[in-house]
Amino acid sequence: MKVFGVSEASYFCVAKVILIYPSKWKALQYLKLFRFWGVESKTVKKTSFKDGINEDLSWPGACDTKLYKRRMSSIQGRALHFVFKICERGRTAFFYRQVLGMKVLRHEEFAEGCEASCNGPYNSRWSKTMVGYGPEDSHFAIELTFNYPIKSYDRGNDFISITVQSSEALQRAKSNDWPILAGNILEAPGGYRFSIIDKPEPKDKDPVQIVTLASSNLANSLNYWHGILELKVFEKDTANSKALLGYNEFQTKLELQEIKEPVTHKTGYGRIAFSCPYDQQPYVDEKVRAANTTILIPMKELETPGKPTVRVLILADPDGHEICMVDDERFRELSQYAPNEEKILDRFIKKDESGELKKQDEMRAAAATSNAS
Repeated sequence: MKVFGVSEASYFCVAKVILIYPSKWKALQYLKLFRFWGVESKTVKKTSFKDGINEDLSWPGACDTKLYKRRMSSIQGRALHFVFKICERGRTAFFYRQVLGMKVLRHEEFAEGCEASCNGPYNSRWSKTMVGYGPEDSHFAIELTFNYPIKSYDRGNDFISITVQSSEALQRAKSNDWPILAGNILEAPGGYRFSIIDKPEPKDKDPVQIVTLASSNLANSLNYWHGILELKVFEKDTANSKALLGYNEFQTKLELQEIKEPVTHKTGYGRIAFSCPYDQQPYVDEKVRAANTTILIPMKELETPGKPTVRVLILADPDGHEICMVDDERFRELSQYAPNEEKILDRFIKKDESGELKKQDEMRAAAATSNAS
């Protein structure tokens, strides 16, 4: 029997979709597939995205998971933050707080290196400070990574700038005698540049508007970021060899600027982070594997002491820009605003300035040498 031209088995398929996929987003994606292709009763195999295993389910309808992923699944990404390695923790904190006007959103101290190389290739004590103009749920943040033993980093040509709309930042720079370079550029300690739009900070969106990274070949970069990771292309300026991309028009955008030479990553290289739903991480993994592109660290659970564990997938684009794709659900829990942690940062900055931490590190090193002998 058919109702409105659709078989009875097809309606049973719809009911099954709603029961098996209580998530509104996922059910809607399947129903779009159902509506677009029509359905016929047949047995299919459903893939469990969460567990990464196949599970035999006999149920009517052509809601084939592989077809669903190939045709209907688009990565529901969210731009999160950019990672800078820093050395002068006190002066850096001053720049982001007193000049740019950002808030310390959370601060974490670690006894040893990150399993996902969040702090770079260093297996030593380090800290992470997240700063931004508002909660990480709705704002792009800057991750300031401080490796205790490292005194300096060399920078390549990989990172170009971050664009911020804030005439207030220019005013604060003047009042704090912070140099304003040509074109309203503010340079953070370490040489990281912020391009300031001389307009008041917007109240209805994030002042952090664009992260600009270098590309050796714009076409290759677009094939990766748009073709594989599925960022939308909002603008493409062929004359100036650049393109503006993002997962959503309201998020901070990624700008790729072709520089007509190889992109170099030295010890001061950064990393850009995005999130996607937990169930979509295996889909991202499959796409990058199918395209034979670089996976630096396969999907793994990453712990933060005292906070929720997240799952991360670390990738690299054709120019070697590192990309962290973290599960959105648990990252939202991990990244909750923690105002009291700013006091922890300030306490450690005072220890930095007093030389207390240096003395402690020297004592630990001496003790380790003594035990080894």
